[in-house]
Amino acid sequence: MDILITGAFGFVGSNLSKILRRSLNYHLIAVDIFKPDHHQYHEYYSWNNLNKIKWDKIDLIIHLAGIAHDTKNTINEKKYYDINVGLTKKVFDHYICSNADKFIFFSSVKAVADSVNEKVLTEEDVPVPQTPYGRSKLEAEKYILGHYHNNTKIIYILRPCMIHGPENKGNLNLLYQFVKKGIPWPLGAFENQRSFTSIDNLTFVIQRILEKEIKPGVYNMADDEPLSTNKLIELMSKSIGKKQKYGICHLRYAKSLCHNW
Repeated sequence: MDILITGAFGFVGSNLSKILRRSLNYHLIAVDIFKPDHHQYHEYYSWNNLNKIKWDKIDLIIHLAGIAHDTKNTINEKKYYDINVGLTKKVFDHYICSNADKFIFFSSVKAVADSVNEKVLTEEDVPVPQTPYGRSKLEAEKYILGHYHNNTKIIYILRPCMIHGPENKGNLNLLYQFVKKGIPWPLGAFENQRSFTSIDNLTFVIQRILEKEIKPGVYNMADDEPLSTNKLIELMSKSIGKKQKYGICHLRYAKSLCHNW
């Protein structure tokens, strides 16, 4: 099976390729803006060379590429749409004209809501994204669903919440560095709850989609149990043999940090 993965060398793509490479049944094709010296893919194409790909030979497409949620608010909304929507259009249009029968699009829970208070977010909830990132992901979803008219093709839209695992360079890595340096966590008095998605669970779902006849559709993704930031710090501290520390911070600063977590 020939599998094309966009955003191939990002956090998810790198972990996924390691798992899939173990099977001799998969020929992995990478699409990304760069190629590292060491990777798990059999072929590589840059975004400028999409037309050189043998699309008639592709069996399945996993579209990971995009700009992630920017907690520092340094990316303007147009750039989110240019990349998260624009690249999705390019790849999906190729998919429609190709012989591939499955298309997996990685959206985000942010396409539905920015935060959830005391309720479980389901696929039936009406999307009301509050950020440029979330709105761009929802727009990409709409393009896919609006241009899908072929009953012989199967589409999966996955909406994971924050993904954690080895080599994650996002907020969780920042939190890990916080703990590793022994800096007291200033929000120990706040017992927030947040859902996460482990990279292991994510790759397990992808493998099942590849191997089984899974019903197509839109799926929210999260681990079974939510965790508090305090619990995460406790687990991180234990993993590196450090004693967890808590400090005190101003309420306004606490609210700002809680918003990002």
